[in-house]
Amino acid sequence: MTCMQAGRVLQAYLDGETDDATVCRVAVHLADCRRCGPEARTYREIKNALVRRAEPDPDAVERLRGFARGLLQHETQHETQGEGEEQTPVA
Repeated sequence: MTCMQAGRVLQAYLDGETDDATVCRVAVHLADCRRCGPEARTYREIKNALVRRAEPDPDAVERLRGFARGLLQHETQHETQGEGEEQTPVA
């Protein structure tokens, strides 16, 4: 699983809204990925603060925004590179 794939299902995964196969794949990715693992922890911190009706840590919110910007930038670059080219699927 790539960071892009994990990013697309991260919120649903953390909210318990994914199937068992996705849970396993995301859990393995989060355990191994130095980028996505901390972002998942950040999302949990923010979610827990909201559940407590407390103000989320501003640093955690900014880290989450940065992660989202990185995913969008990667996706945009991927789409731009694919214009007019045949792409080989990544296994």
